[in-house]
Amino acid sequence: MSGIIKVGLLGCGTVGTGVIKVLAENAEEITPKVGAQIIISRVLVRDAQKKRDLPQSISVTDNIEDILNDPEIKIVIELLGGIHPAREYMLRAMQSGKNVVTANKDVVAQFGKDMFAAAEASDVDFMFEASVGGGIPIITPLKQCLTANKLTEVIGIVNGTTNYMLTKMSEEGASYDEVLKAAQEKGYAEADPTADVGGLDAARKTAILASIAFNSRVGLDKVHVEGITKITPEDIAYAKELGYTIKLLSISRDDEKGIDVRVHPALLPQSHPLAAVRNEFNAIFVKGNAVGETMFYGRGAGQLPTASAVIADVVDVARDIVKDRFGRIRCTCYEHKNFCPIEQTVSSYYVRLLVDDQPGVLGAIAMAFGQTGVSLSAVIQKRKVKNKAEIVAVTHKVEEAKIRQAEQVLNKLSAVDKICNVIRVEEPTGQEA
Repeated sequence: MSGIIKVGLLGCGTVGTGVIKVLAENAEEITPKVGAQIIISRVLVRDAQKKRDLPQSISVTDNIEDILNDPEIKIVIELLGGIHPAREYMLRAMQSGKNVVTANKDVVAQFGKDMFAAAEASDVDFMFEASVGGGIPIITPLKQCLTANKLTEVIGIVNGTTNYMLTKMSEEGASYDEVLKAAQEKGYAEADPTADVGGLDAARKTAILASIAFNSRVGLDKVHVEGITKITPEDIAYAKELGYTIKLLSISRDDEKGIDVRVHPALLPQSHPLAAVRNEFNAIFVKGNAVGETMFYGRGAGQLPTASAVIADVVDVARDIVKDRFGRIRCTCYEHKNFCPIEQTVSSYYVRLLVDDQPGVLGAIAMAFGQTGVSLSAVIQKRKVKNKAEIVAVTHKVEEAKIRQAEQVLNKLSAVDKICNVIRVEEPTGQEA
């Protein structure tokens, strides 16, 4: 046994409290696995005078210097969230020779290169398993367990809030506004849910996953982002009838066109493993040329699942401290690959329109699609909305640019009242709608 390894914790909110709890409850399991006892000695908080139910052994401070200047603290856990001052504190911690563990997807997605450079310069560890997927182990498998593979595809449900909302819309027929309110009441969605429902949270995680999977830096600006705000109960009902379910997907592919990274709602075949992922659960589907298809599934957020991922990183770092070895796995973005513009991506599409309820309209719509090189695989006309007919068309696979051209042509038709929604259809590779 190598004694005690002291940790400084930045932030004592939901996840920080969970980290303290899990470390205390599982100490007898963790200590022998490390070869040393891990203890949290100091916690950085906004208000040091506020009463907290913490063990007496933990000192509370509102001054970051108390942690950065403590030579006995070997690991800093950052759980403040956001970019500032979290990024600066982590950089300073590494410059002070301290190893850093974080759950901060914002910093990793936008400044990962800087963080890895700082870790290498100071010969310390920088770990971020909890930044994607909550309690699901995915960063370590991509960096270590699957390293023998050429990874070609990472598709996942990586935002629990939107998955909960879409599940409720699908199973209960509720509207977007109704399920958003329910998600907020349960604490799954923030008072300002924009980052979740607008797809930005998933986009940050997508940038991280794609960078690791394809060994090439993927900036947040390279991720095409669409949220779920336009999804209606009508879209979900039509998707079911066609044999699909609607999910907000994180999609990363590496092929001859370059790296294709995007976040958007998609119709997913009900037979696909991701289609069965309900409520706040996350799942990430990975394809490699040697391993084939694998899927990682679990709770994508929450106090204890996220704390589990944080502590797993702390244990790895503590083992390195015991063995006096650092930087076993540095930044793996050693390639500089091209990116596939969204206009060149290929997909099938679901298109829902309101049109005049007159003879010949369906033929005119089919002709408009045909003019831009878009062929249809299915057309449904089931109901009327006031005096208009509602038509749903599903296309064969086509480039994004062509479906956008088709939208322009359709909008010019006098018989077309409105294009209600256009949603991609995500088929397994090699299959077509």
